[in-house]
Amino acid sequence: MSQQRHTVLTQHLQELAAAYVNTQSNKTSLITITNTELTHSLDKITFYVSVFPETAEGPALGFLMRKRGECKKYLKEKSKMNHIPHVEFMIDEGEKSRRRVDELLAE
Repeated sequence: MSQQRHTVLTQHLQELAAAYVNTQSNKTSLITITNTELTHSLDKITFYVSVFPETAEGPALGFLMRKRGECKKYLKEKSKMNHIPHVEFMIDEGEKSRRRVDELLAE
């Protein structure tokens, strides 16, 4: 698969996953998919998320991990792909670091 096609597929799956999270979230915290990594073999996709407030990261990540199977079904329905990669969710530590730097620069 070409790099451009891989990038387009990754972005498409990220948009679909963001839509799924938006509809399934209970809105007690803001969950945003900030980055996505899809392996070149297309067997695993990792969605990196940021959660606001940060104190809700644990429950939000638990919710996302419980909903992995449903998310995979949603991606299959909406993307029309034959094989959907294994879905993982992780907290985006880079985004947390960026926010901290912004806070320090604002002081």
